[in-house]
Amino acid sequence: MDRRTFLQTLAAAPAVAAAAEGSPNVVLIYADDLGFGDLHVYGSTLSTPNIDKLAAEGTRFTNWTSANPVCSPSRASLLTGRYPTRVGVPRVFFPQDKEGLNLDEQTLADLLKTKGYKTQCVGKWHLGVTPQYLPTKRGFDHYFGIPYSNDMTPRLLMRDTTVVAQEADLTSLTRLYTEEATKFIRESKGSPFFLYFPHTFPHIPLGASDKFRGKSPRGIYGDVLAELDWSVGEVMKALQETGAAKNTLVIFSSDNGPWYQGSSGKLRGRKGETWEGGVREPFIVSMPGRIPKGKVSAAVASMLDVTPTVAALCGATSPNKPVDGKNVWKLWTGEVAQIEREPLLYFDDVHLQCSRWGKWKLHVSRYNRKAYSAAPATGLRNLLLPNPELYDLDTDPDESYDVADLHPDVVRDMMAKIEAQMKTFPDAIAGDWAVTKTKKVSPTPAGSLPRSID
Repeated sequence: MDRRTFLQTLAAAPAVAAAAEGSPNVVLIYADDLGFGDLHVYGSTLSTPNIDKLAAEGTRFTNWTSANPVCSPSRASLLTGRYPTRVGVPRVFFPQDKEGLNLDEQTLADLLKTKGYKTQCVGKWHLGVTPQYLPTKRGFDHYFGIPYSNDMTPRLLMRDTTVVAQEADLTSLTRLYTEEATKFIRESKGSPFFLYFPHTFPHIPLGASDKFRGKSPRGIYGDVLAELDWSVGEVMKALQETGAAKNTLVIFSSDNGPWYQGSSGKLRGRKGETWEGGVREPFIVSMPGRIPKGKVSAAVASMLDVTPTVAALCGATSPNKPVDGKNVWKLWTGEVAQIEREPLLYFDDVHLQCSRWGKWKLHVSRYNRKAYSAAPATGLRNLLLPNPELYDLDTDPDESYDVADLHPDVVRDMMAKIEAQMKTFPDAIAGDWAVTKTKKVSPTPAGSLPRSID
């Protein structure tokens, strides 16, 4: 989406309606490593009544995807509307890293500040830990949380830029986050606000308070999800009690697929993989009187779409750079069933892996090892597949049957669109794709790992 198109979206009916009613509040709840099959409303046997209620009061999406299967890149695309490989976040950041989300990128919080919004981030940040990269320099008035994943050390708990605990207590973390989030809602009464609530869990190591620990039939993972569900209920209660609920957009989703203990439902793959189980996310959106209740949408959309959609709804100024996401407000309201868009690209680090276009998923390259396994003796490489693999996700959501030979026209069209898009990326990313195309996987029997490079 170019700057002119984005400006046109700001003049669209949703923004006009929002202005007439007063600027809407925005609550964005983002779980960490929550799988597509982990919630009751998405088919789990676990009880998640508050999230189920949120879905009943809004619209639930079944084809919503992340732009990347791991933490930092997925958050970068969520908050900028741009591919993580454009904004300096191709990989997961670690506490010792000095890098972060490029300083010339604007976040959704930056955009909403131009409309007078109060803004707070509560939870996991993971877009840079040095002062210039922390939330308080990226559009948020205040921050409370662990600035990266809870398996990284030191596990600092921060308030704004001050460390308040050298080792965060995981058993009290969800409760502390929830108290901070609901306090912000109550103190923002009378002013439009944006609460970005990226939970630390269910990323491992797991922790739950005494109220929830040992109560789930799924062990500690189930306990953690029960407390996460409780937290959603507390946020919704605070919105109701302050009178803010009637003019608040609430979004619930996850950054990527499950790691070791969660469920990707019937989808193939997990966190760290660009199979659907690694990138397809639960996504629920609710707003009284604006978004239909109890609706289920199969529309294809992306975390890239959140920033342009919310910014347009709130009448915010346009970002300073073109966004890759689309304004999907009409999908949220049910005015349209699908939107036209270029194929969505999925990267792992700097490497293009595959692409989604409507019902089609085209895999073009793959690592020569499985995710989270040791690299082969020849070294870790991303290799071009001998032939692209095409999957019809409408009939084959677990990507088991390659139908590229049956649809050469789709493969040809998608490859042409991929090539055109890759030319717009930074030189390092486009250059990596050019190098990848020179290295092919040697054909191997179905289900085995590639053995060599041609």
